[in-house]
Amino acid sequence: MNKSIFILPFLLTLLFVQNTNAQQDAQYTQYMFNTMSVNPAYAGSRGQLSIAALYRSQWVGLDGSPTTQTLNLHSPIRNSRLGYGVSIVNDEIGNGTVQETYFDGIISYTLPVSETGKLSFGLKFGGNLLNLDFSKLRNFDDENVTGENIENKFSPNFGLGMYYHTDKFYLGLSAPNLLETSHFDNSNRDSGSVSFLSEERINFYAITGYVFDLSDQFKFKPALLTKVVGGAPLQVDISANFMFNDRFTFGGAYRWDAAVSALAGFQISDQLMIGMAYDKETTELGSTRFNDGSFEIFLRYELVKSFQKLVSPRFF
Repeated sequence: MNKSIFILPFLLTLLFVQNTNAQQDAQYTQYMFNTMSVNPAYAGSRGQLSIAALYRSQWVGLDGSPTTQTLNLHSPIRNSRLGYGVSIVNDEIGNGTVQETYFDGIISYTLPVSETGKLSFGLKFGGNLLNLDFSKLRNFDDENVTGENIENKFSPNFGLGMYYHTDKFYLGLSAPNLLETSHFDNSNRDSGSVSFLSEERINFYAITGYVFDLSDQFKFKPALLTKVVGGAPLQVDISANFMFNDRFTFGGAYRWDAAVSALAGFQISDQLMIGMAYDKETTELGSTRFNDGSFEIFLRYELVKSFQKLVSPRFF
C-alpha cells in the first residue's frame, strides 16, 4: 500500500485547513539545547562563541513527512553587554511540496540584576522564503489541488524576547515572529472548489527550568516550555533530564496530548556536545504502522580556549 495516501491528508490538515489555518513555528524536542531558535534574548548568554546544528525528521515512515534543519551561531561581544546571533531554519513537507527557509539576525543586551542573576533582552530581524508546488497536493477526494505555484516568496519579520538566568535557574518569554503574514488566499474562488488561507500567526513562548545538585556527580533539571498560538491547541512540553559526571545527559519529556520522548546527550569535550531525541506520538497518528516516530540529532561546538577550561559545563 502506498504510504503517501496517509501523509497527503495530514499535509492538507496542517497547511491548508478549510477557511483558515494558524501556521505554527517548527517544534523541537531538544529546545533546551537550541534555545535561541525560540528566544532571541538567549544570544550570547553562554559566554563564548557557540555554534549549534539540529536535524529533525518527524513521523518517520510516512512518505512526505516534515523535516527541519537549523543552524545558529551566537556570542557575546567582548567588553560590552551586547550579544549577537545568526539563525537559519529550513522546513520541508511533502518531499518538496512546501519549503520554507528562515534567515534571522539577532542582537541582545544583558543587565546584571543581582549578584548571580542576569536579565537579557533580544531583538531579531529577518524573514523567510516560501516555495509551494500545488501540483504535488491532493485533497481528501484524491483530486488534484490547483493553484499558482509560489517560488521564493520573501516575507520579512521580526521578534522579541526576554531571558533571565542564574547558574541554576532560567525563565524566558518571547514572540519570535510578530508579523502575521498571509502567504496566499484563494478563499474567493468559485463555490464548491477547495479554498485555502495560509498565514503566519504569532507564537508566544514561555520557558523555564531549574538545576538541582543531587550529588557531586548527578544534576537534575526539570524544564517547561509552553507555546500559545491563536487557532491552534496549546502546546506544553515537560522534560526532566539528569547530568552525570558533567558529561552524560539523559532523560525524558512529555508533549501534552501529543508525544512522549527520550533524550540523551554526551559532552564529548569542553568544545563539542552531541544530543539525540526520539518522540513517540500518543495521538491516532502514532498508532499507524507506517509511523516510526520522530527523531532529532543535535550538535554544538563552542570556542572554549584552554585557559578558559570549563570546570562545570552549563546545563542550559
